[in-house]
Amino acid sequence: MTLLLDTTLPRSLDALLARSWPPGATVEAWLFEDAESRRAAERALAARGVAARLRSAYKPLLHAFLEEIDLSGVTEIVVAYPVHPAATPQRFLTEAYPLAALVGAVPLRFTAQGPHETDVPAYEVRLTDAAGNTRTLRVRAPNRRHADAFGRVILSPTGWLDDGATDERLETDYEAAFARGMAAVAGHPWGEAEPFFEELSVRIGIPARDRGLPVGEEAVSLAEALHEDLYFSLLEHFQHRTGRPPGDRHLRPGQIVPEIAIRDGAITVTVETRPLSGPDAPLPAAADGILAADGLPARLAALGGTELSATARSGRPVAGRYIAGPDRAVMIGSGQHPNEVTGPAGALAAARELAARDGAHFTISPLENPDGAALQRRLAAANPRHMHHAARYTALGDDLEYRIAPPFHETALRHAAERCSGALLHVNLHGYPAHEWTRPLSGYLPAGFETWSLPRGFFLILRHWRGWAEAAEALATAVTAQLAEDAALMALTRAQLALSARHAPPPPLRMVHGIPCLIAEDARHRVPLTLITEYPDETITGDALAAGIRAQARTAIAAYDAFQALALPEA
Repeated sequence: MTLLLDTTLPRSLDALLARSWPPGATVEAWLFEDAESRRAAERALAARGVAARLRSAYKPLLHAFLEEIDLSGVTEIVVAYPVHPAATPQRFLTEAYPLAALVGAVPLRFTAQGPHETDVPAYEVRLTDAAGNTRTLRVRAPNRRHADAFGRVILSPTGWLDDGATDERLETDYEAAFARGMAAVAGHPWGEAEPFFEELSVRIGIPARDRGLPVGEEAVSLAEALHEDLYFSLLEHFQHRTGRPPGDRHLRPGQIVPEIAIRDGAITVTVETRPLSGPDAPLPAAADGILAADGLPARLAALGGTELSATARSGRPVAGRYIAGPDRAVMIGSGQHPNEVTGPAGALAAARELAARDGAHFTISPLENPDGAALQRRLAAANPRHMHHAARYTALGDDLEYRIAPPFHETALRHAAERCSGALLHVNLHGYPAHEWTRPLSGYLPAGFETWSLPRGFFLILRHWRGWAEAAEALATAVTAQLAEDAALMALTRAQLALSARHAPPPPLRMVHGIPCLIAEDARHRVPLTLITEYPDETITGDALAAGIRAQARTAIAAYDAFQALALPEA
């Protein structure tokens, strides 16, 4: 183990309380703190004769409506959101999410302001009552311009202080913790050989508690946002350091693990390298409904057929099965990104149904990334409702689907499935965040994943080789016709699509039987047809998780059945 940083940062809220404000002073500040902590500090200052309003630097318009704006008697709301040249045009509209679902029956209309350069833009909120009276409010949104790892100029939320004498940026403890952690990694001599480490651990303790919202799975979570920003910012750092472009998935830095603990007191930051967690390391119990690697070989053996296997970087086994029969072969896989929790159990459920049929011909690999799955269990034990994208990739730090050079580790199982089955269709079950995904200290929207930042229901991605477009269209038509019979799935998709459309531009999807689909020629895959499911499942539990598992299994079965009758191009 190598310790890179171990420090405690003074809490910004405590620093404000410790200042010698003169009696009668008026103070406004924007901080990365939860509402309870900010209200308590306001009361403490009021007892000293200081009129303070401590606002949230994270999603300021949403918090203004949650904490300050009274909608009693209001019959119409118009919000003019800022447009800034250093951000995407609808960045501040998305930052207001999910406001459109929180104002009840009051009509809400968003309009765009003209572009302006100020880094402290403001939303203009106009409230109208039944008598036609209007009042207009300005909701400031402090930001700062800075560069990311690739030198791109970005605009990020920041702390701010306006006490009458000063009106300027306040670097908060939350921002400083992120910056210190990133600097410790950037300043370390990692050498040239990948992977650079086994595990890079970044542990930060913050006092900001999560706040659930009465909209689906939505919550305000500064802890989750910090995990996401650290993980992807560290990937970007190593991409740039190794001369790769942004978003490159071939990078193999090692396993990056941000762990954000919610606890009282000052922020603590510890950065160190650790040995990789191996197959003998104890793990917390998997949540109900989550497919765990424990006992998976026995479940697969019960299907019959032939064992398929590979070994992950840690030494954990990667388990699969080949069931031979006269049908056309189909590969069914999941768990490439183990924080997408519905696919693995859905894949195994589909395999059990198919294995009971005469003539079935398929491969099954329900948990392709066991190192990521182990990390998901470890992280979810502390924060079960966070999306944990650190568990998305393998212990090498890459996306196993993009692994084109040895050692192949997990990807070797897919290669074996292709060889033994000769399958021409790969059904790859995936998911994505069930609530908003943000990177508040790096431009707010997740770079490279902007169209994934809001849940938009269940959708399909169908990639095909040249000459296979007609087969792909027929497959999508048949599968979506089956899915359209699931009333709950369709209702979820419609509701999420409608809400996301109020806050962000629609993704490039088209509707097939009411299911959003992206069908495109793409030569990246080793088989001519690849059907990818995308269920909004990161963080879901209970009945929502069970519904997602059923949708995944149903899709796999529908695709298998449709493929049997599909007209295929001549070889």
